Amino acid sequence: MKKTRRKISKPRMINRDGGFNVVRIGASNYRWRDPYHLLLTLCWYKTLGFITLGYVLANAFFAFAYLAGGDGIENARPGNFLDAFFFSVQTMASIGYGAMYPKTTYANILVTIEALLGLIGLAMATGLMFARFSLPQARVMFSRVAVITSYNGIPTLMLRVANERQNWILEAQVRVSLVRSEITKEGDVMRRFYDMSLVRSQSPLFALTWTVMHPIDESSPLYGVTPEAMVEDDMEIVVTLTGLDETVTQTIHARHSYVGEEILWNMRFVDILSKTRDGRRSINYTRFHDVMPIGD
Repeated sequence: MKKTRRKISKPRMINRDGGFNVVRIGASNYRWRDPYHLLLTLCWYKTLGFITLGYVLANAFFAFAYLAGGDGIENARPGNFLDAFFFSVQTMASIGYGAMYPKTTYANILVTIEALLGLIGLAMATGLMFARFSLPQARVMFSRVAVITSYNGIPTLMLRVANERQNWILEAQVRVSLVRSEITKEGDVMRRFYDMSLVRSQSPLFALTWTVMHPIDESSPLYGVTPEAMVEDDMEIVVTLTGLDETVTQTIHARHSYVGEEILWNMRFVDILSKTRDGRRSINYTRFHDVMPIGD
C-alpha cells in the first residue's frame, strides 16, 4: 500500500476549500458593495465579529450623542461615557431597567431614533443568522488524488467521492471536465474546457461512496496525453457534484479539482469495502485516499 502526498508546483483553479484561486487585477472591490452576500460567505467567527463590532460602534455613537446634549439622562453621571454607553445598550435592546431614563426633549428624540434603529438592526441580524443556518451546505469528500488504471481493458481515470453526512443525496449528478491551456493560431493563450464522458454520471441515491470513472478512449480529451504533458500544458481536472439533500429538500453542490501532480498513473485505489462478521457491509473511510500500484 502506498499513501500519497500532495506535491503541487502550479496553482490550481479551485482551492481545497472550494473557492476559486483567481487574482482579479483592475476589478472593483465588488464584495464590499454587496454586504449581505459578503456576510453570507464569510466564516462564522468573522460574521459574528462584524456584527459585534457594528453593535459596539452604534452604541458608542449614540453614547457620544447623548453626551453632546448635556445632562439629559436621569441618574447618570454627567459627562460619563460608560453611563451613556450602557444607557444606549439598554435603549437599543429595549431592556429598560428604569434606573436611567431620558429627562430632556433632546434625549427623548435620541431614544426614539435609537429604538427604531435597534428594531431594524435586530431584524437584519436575525435574518442574517437564519439565512446562514438555513443555507444548504454539502459535506462531500473527494479523494486527494485521482488515478489512471485499467478497467475492462481500457485505461480509465478514477476518483472517489463520499457523502460525509448520515443521509441521502437524491438524484446526484457528477460532471468532469478537463481544463487546459492552448495557444491559438493567432498566438493567444486560452483556457479551454472539455467535457469528459463517465461510465456513470448519475446516482439516484448517493449515501456512501462513489467511484467516478472516465474511460480514456479515442474520444477522450486525455487520449494520448502523457504525465509530462499534463504538467507542461497546465491541465486540471475539474469535478462538480450536485444533488438534492433529503433532509432539507434543497439542492446542494460541491466542487474539486486535480492538477497534473495529483493524477497518479498505473495506480489503483485501495479497496475499502468489506463485510462484518454478521454479514453487514462495511466501509473503511480511514483508507479512502490510499492507493497502491497495479498488480499488488
